[in-house]
Amino acid sequence: MTSLDALADRHVDEMAALDPCLAAMMGIAGQDDRLTDYSPDGEAARTDLARRTLAELDKTPVDDTGGARIAAAVLRDRLETEIALADAGVRDQLLDTTDGPVQRLRQAVELLDQGPATRWEPVLARLSAFPAVLAGLTTTLTAARQRGRVAPLRQVQRNIEVCRIAPAYLTGLADRYAQYGGGPLAEPLTAAARAAAAALHDFAHYLETEIAPHAPAHDALGRDAYALGVRDYLGTTLDLEETYAWGWAELARVEAEMAEEAARILPGARVAEVIAALDADPAHRVTSAEAFRRHIQDLADRAIDDLDGTHFTIPEPLRTVDCRIPPVDSGIYYLAPAEDLSRPGTVWWTVPAPDADMITWTVPATMYHEGVPGHHLQLGATTLNTTTLNRFQRTSSELHPGHCEGWGLYAERLMDELGYYRNPAHRLGMLAGGQQLRAARVVLDIGLHLELPIPAGTGFHEGERWNADLGREFLTRHGGAMTPAEVAFEIDRYLGRPGQAIAYKLGERIWLEAREAARHRDGAAFDLRAFHQHALDLGPMGLDRLRAEFTHSA
Repeated sequence: MTSLDALADRHVDEMAALDPCLAAMMGIAGQDDRLTDYSPDGEAARTDLARRTLAELDKTPVDDTGGARIAAAVLRDRLETEIALADAGVRDQLLDTTDGPVQRLRQAVELLDQGPATRWEPVLARLSAFPAVLAGLTTTLTAARQRGRVAPLRQVQRNIEVCRIAPAYLTGLADRYAQYGGGPLAEPLTAAARAAAAALHDFAHYLETEIAPHAPAHDALGRDAYALGVRDYLGTTLDLEETYAWGWAELARVEAEMAEEAARILPGARVAEVIAALDADPAHRVTSAEAFRRHIQDLADRAIDDLDGTHFTIPEPLRTVDCRIPPVDSGIYYLAPAEDLSRPGTVWWTVPAPDADMITWTVPATMYHEGVPGHHLQLGATTLNTTTLNRFQRTSSELHPGHCEGWGLYAERLMDELGYYRNPAHRLGMLAGGQQLRAARVVLDIGLHLELPIPAGTGFHEGERWNADLGREFLTRHGGAMTPAEVAFEIDRYLGRPGQAIAYKLGERIWLEAREAARHRDGAAFDLRAFHQHALDLGPMGLDRLRAEFTHSA
């Protein structure tokens, strides 16, 4: 182990101890019975760790070979970004709609929920910690409010909703413990779950009475905050006006392709009519959550069988992906295997109800994004790669959304190139469910936060400046078959996480550019499988770093 490897290893251990909720998402073992301290002291300790590690990195000798050079640069990039976020005070007022403290606390318990195989002692420990952690978060938000820093009202209201929904799941854990056989933890689990539920209720009341009255109604965070969000989520610096214009052009390209594909399904019909017909077709529906889970599991398993040994080399531990329905509404997401492989790579897919009808024509592309060749292959291969990646690199995929979500969207398109959307409905699903929405997000995310004017020639409120109402109308037109509630949630999500929504399309753009550069460089000798293996071996990093490494290898 080099000095750099030792430093990275120590940093991961200390980071996990200071942020157990993040560690759970990253698959880092050893913190299952703890929750993150969201008090001012907790945030200060995490920032101090970043500063100390950066200072040590400055003094650590680094071999100029490719692997060490990349490892040091990736660690430095992330540490400097964490310090910039702390200096800007981003996290001391954070109330995100999808990945804020409240959501991470709930998810930390969800990840332990393994049905009959659940280890109940860590569940009890985490439930027991809820009241103190929420008290610490209250202290942080109060201090930020006293400094005039309060999250926009939209984010506060969404967090109040989560606090009122989550208790039913937490208190239900004790009931399921009894269903699985019960035991000596029955009484303490019941008490801890009720205390956690009460703490969430009290926190919702605090947000409603102490934070919401001070929360600004204005949503846009402005250019500086947006640029910092782009640095955080994408690891790059963008010409925002150029990227905004590119988003409009990319959306037009995708929608023209959608019209062509729709014409193959129902000649003469508009895209919306084709989508409605596919939604109503019994051939593209399954009934019940369990039937849907089996459907996505089958898609995942078949993709692994097909691609292993042909277009990719899939290690044996990654030949299984666990498809699960979350116990509460958590969206669709993937979590990599735990570093000790105690947790398999898992796709979580929310369904509206246990007996709901689920539409399936859009599903294959999403499974390729979340499973193989998408996140399960990329993040799983990263977790297993002890040959060229140090521990920080292996566990830090969650810290590089541009790299990871870009690869996921690239995987959807790659499967089109490889001929996996032979059913035109599935190809339209890839375009409508992935490409169109992600292109629309580029327009919306930048437009909303910078309050840019809508360009002439777009046919949509030309010359007006973006706001949430226009965003909802635009996404209703250009976001696929989304319900009004889904549209509203998406807009609120963008307004709470500046830069995250563009990670998919901008990341895909970099992956495609890298592949074309390699194809141009190698000519007839270009090998797609070798390109993918090299790309995965590099490990997660920001998009500027990724572009630089492919340029370096050229």
